[in-house]
Amino acid sequence: MTARDTQVRDLVRELLDLAGEGTAPIVRAGHPALRAVALPYDGQLDDDELTALLALMHRTMRAAPGVGLAAPQVALPLALAVVEDPGVPSETLTEVRERVPLAFRVLVNPGYEAVSDERASFYEGCLSVPAYQAVVARHRAVRLTGFDETGSALDEVVTGWAARIVQHETDHLRGTLYLDRAELRSLAAADEIGVRWAGEPRPEAAAAALGFTLTT
Repeated sequence: MTARDTQVRDLVRELLDLAGEGTAPIVRAGHPALRAVALPYDGQLDDDELTALLALMHRTMRAAPGVGLAAPQVALPLALAVVEDPGVPSETLTEVRERVPLAFRVLVNPGYEAVSDERASFYEGCLSVPAYQAVVARHRAVRLTGFDETGSALDEVVTGWAARIVQHETDHLRGTLYLDRAELRSLAAADEIGVRWAGEPRPEAAAAALGFTLTT
């Protein structure tokens, strides 16, 4: 094990001790961990430590609440992420945003590539950029590669909101925030979105009012 691997393992152990059965603090935009490229996970942790870390990340994501959490968001430079989405109660939003429930899963060393030129533009937020959202044009469908927590290979096509979540969390592992890809004229306080734009399936009224173009 390299000195860097030992340092990462020590960071994980410190975080696990600090959090106990609770949640981990989520770092916010401006923290260097969010701008660093994560190290590939290559067995730096023993099985019990990995299981405990993933459980902590799951608890933290749910408590926030969010639909994804990457290790850099808890200041750990490892290419690990957890995702889970219960979906939305509105049938219209479910259909238009292709937001069907996504069962909890772990992404280890994930990567993605677009499977077509088709994009979808919707408001998006981030636990590390609280209280704001902005419209991001994401690939509607991507090929997800990587591994799960057991070491089994992932190679599948994901679409709709699940593809958005995968792209968002994988970007975190590359030091990229959603704001780097956002239409900044759409940036709005989350409570303003709730008042003005939350009811529309697509952010078309927001685009007209705020003066930005929706990418498709």
